[in-house]
Amino acid sequence: MTGWRIIFMGTPSFACPTLQILLERGENVVGVFTQPDRPKGRGQKLQPPPVKELALQHDIPVYQPLKVRVPEVIEQIRDLKPDLIVVVAFGQILPKALLDIPPHGCVNVHASLLPRYRGAAPLNWCIVNGESETGVTTMLMDVGLDTGPMLLKRATPIGPDEEISSLHDRMSALGATLLGETLDGLQAGSITPEPQDDAQSCYAPLLKKETGLIDWNRSAQQIHNLVRGLASWPGAYTFLQDQPLKVHRTSLGSGSGPAGTVLSATPEGIEVACGQGSLLIRELQAAGSRRMDAASFLAGHPLPPGTRLTAPPEQNL
Repeated sequence: MTGWRIIFMGTPSFACPTLQILLERGENVVGVFTQPDRPKGRGQKLQPPPVKELALQHDIPVYQPLKVRVPEVIEQIRDLKPDLIVVVAFGQILPKALLDIPPHGCVNVHASLLPRYRGAAPLNWCIVNGESETGVTTMLMDVGLDTGPMLLKRATPIGPDEEISSLHDRMSALGATLLGETLDGLQAGSITPEPQDDAQSCYAPLLKKETGLIDWNRSAQQIHNLVRGLASWPGAYTFLQDQPLKVHRTSLGSGSGPAGTVLSATPEGIEVACGQGSLLIRELQAAGSRRMDAASFLAGHPLPPGTRLTAPPEQNL
């Protein structure tokens, strides 16, 4: 326990284990800042962020400013007299006026081995790009996008077939543990902040729906990585007879043929030729239907060899 007054800033489930660690350590969390409640589901009912729910369970004051950079919110934070601010997947850029408030700085838990994969979606892009390793970095925040001096790092392997949900949960727990070690090191004065080498950096931009569109001219391995990396959202997809077809789970095949062509369709999987190699689609989802395995899908959607999976209709020139 540091004895410091700590403000926690975070929003999604990824941030909850870190807040939980602070609570278990008995840290003095004087306030939690999170994003406003958002409408979700078919009824569009307002849903609180996971971090808010956890904070309220422990009677911690919760603040949900639309914009954290406005003067009145910065004054609100200054009035809380934080010694340290801990930030995990908060979802807003912190201005210099806010970063300068706590004497021990603002510590961010970032889900990559910085300076690699700065930005909004590091875990997804690590998988999409075929990385075999990633990790977590704690860093002192500055006004740049994940550019501040690094404190501690922990690496972890990415399994060849691991999907984003599994990696998300492992990294969330790893980040919480590393934050605890970082607090101990900061209090003991045993951590020397290390500047990032910008020449080694790359970025992980925000995901968009169109990120998931499959280009069958790419290699089977690249498409398999896309499916794994976007499994939670937005999902990988292609088109069958001008209708969208979501691809949920795949494995590498051994066939070859014209890219985007169905080579075979069995209960084990639908084998599709890629620019290099082939891909077995094991779970998929037609428009307006539920997710199902290949056997269930084929029962209602016969796919004879030679069937083409295509780009969106407007791109079929």
